[in-house]
Amino acid sequence: MKVMKLKKRRNKLLKIIFSRTIVFIILLFVQLAVLFSVCIWMQDYMVYLYGGFTALAFILTLYIINREDNPDYKLAWIIPILVFPVFGGLFYLFIKCQLGSRILNHLITERVKETRPYLKQQKEVMEKLRKEDRYVANLATYMNSSMYYPIYQNTDAKFFSLGEDKFEEMKIQLKKAKKFIFMEYFIVEEGKMWNEVLEILEQKVQEGVEVRFMYDGTCSLFKLPHSYPSTLQKKGIKCKLFAPIKPALSTYQNNRDHRKILVIDGHTAFTGGVNLADEYINAISIYGHWKDTAIMIQGEAVKSFTLMFLQLWDVTEEKPQSANKFIENIDYSFVSNPKGYFMPYCDSPLDNENVGELVYLDLINTAKEYVHIMTPYLILDHEFITALTYAAKRGVEVSIIMPHIPDKKTAFYLAKTYYKELLPSGVKIYEYLPGFIHAKEFIVDGQKAVVGSINLDYRSLYLNFECGVFLYQNDVILDMEKDFQETLRRSLNITMDDHKKLPIHIKLIGSMLRFIAPLM
Repeated sequence: MKVMKLKKRRNKLLKIIFSRTIVFIILLFVQLAVLFSVCIWMQDYMVYLYGGFTALAFILTLYIINREDNPDYKLAWIIPILVFPVFGGLFYLFIKCQLGSRILNHLITERVKETRPYLKQQKEVMEKLRKEDRYVANLATYMNSSMYYPIYQNTDAKFFSLGEDKFEEMKIQLKKAKKFIFMEYFIVEEGKMWNEVLEILEQKVQEGVEVRFMYDGTCSLFKLPHSYPSTLQKKGIKCKLFAPIKPALSTYQNNRDHRKILVIDGHTAFTGGVNLADEYINAISIYGHWKDTAIMIQGEAVKSFTLMFLQLWDVTEEKPQSANKFIENIDYSFVSNPKGYFMPYCDSPLDNENVGELVYLDLINTAKEYVHIMTPYLILDHEFITALTYAAKRGVEVSIIMPHIPDKKTAFYLAKTYYKELLPSGVKIYEYLPGFIHAKEFIVDGQKAVVGSINLDYRSLYLNFECGVFLYQNDVILDMEKDFQETLRRSLNITMDDHKKLPIHIKLIGSMLRFIAPLM
């Protein structure tokens, strides 16, 4: 018996040692070691090379300063380049000279151009909106002129205050599918949630429904086998990994698909924070109660989500299929209570438009009474800190609900360093006592809101592919505000006294992490 247990432990250990994830990590470290060794070797010739690398560091610093990047990103590069001109300079050149991200951006740009004719703004909708609220109309003008995402009417919505509520509705709508199902998620993991969804998808394939499923490549490291797309394809499901993880240092692999999109027959769509794993529906408890939110929209606005999916899906297609069959002749007559305005949108880290951040900043800067925010992470740049503190100082109630039980302690410690900048200005911060907040939402004055995948951190705002839906004058916003108030009652109000009483190790770790905040 003991021998069998020892064999099982040995086999388990060998499986871990020789797993793809471990091999991947080892190969990355080998590349870093080679780069570092080159730098060490060059130290022997530093007398001859010092002047050259000093000049290179100066040139790179000037180049970075003049780039259209976030100032915090610039600082994160400038410091190591100036302090370690050899390693810092070579590493920067190594990262920036890679073509992966440029090629991907070119392909996405081409796909966006192909779908642009389907995303024309209806003039009558914009004219009506401009009469109601010119500030919202200005935002819609920017979104359509720069990003080609229009604002719609003839759409209805349903808000879900928990992942399990979204899951139940999601299954109902999936079973109704007649033509096609598009699914795009950041995390997929086998368990109750995914197994039930997969069972429905298999049935729909048998009924002749076209099913396309895309998930982020990081899942192949920790969540699913690398060959999982082949497994789904054998079931009749068209499946792709977005940006498969490869054991190579590359900026391309830093840009992940963090979007959560489900489109059914072109008339129903879901988005929000909920991924396809059991913790999102509280089937298992890892960080206490998992508080997440999502939204279902039905009507004309779904068109934008359909095209968002196709834009990324078609990046790897040699001959992208026309979007006509997924856009034209969609029946919206079943929409029961169309009211207000809807503007789905996405954000790419590869262009020069920080759409996710700009929409959030617009909400904060145009707020009159209150800004209510739920976010799992709080890692902010100077512009965001200024917007939040200025709103509070001009009398707007700014309340942020954060987790009390974090999923990543480092990110949580880093978030607490921003408390001392926000609290004195009047920004209110709460921590959700039952567990972890994963919702990503803004509610402003009971009139405007955003639900989507975009966290308040650098990774979501600058590095990942993200999506969301902007809402204006819709009853679902009242449902969101009601849920916010109910969540608030289960949360702890954090004061400056609470912040001062934090253990010294949390303050120290958080302060040190500010140096690499742009990478988190």
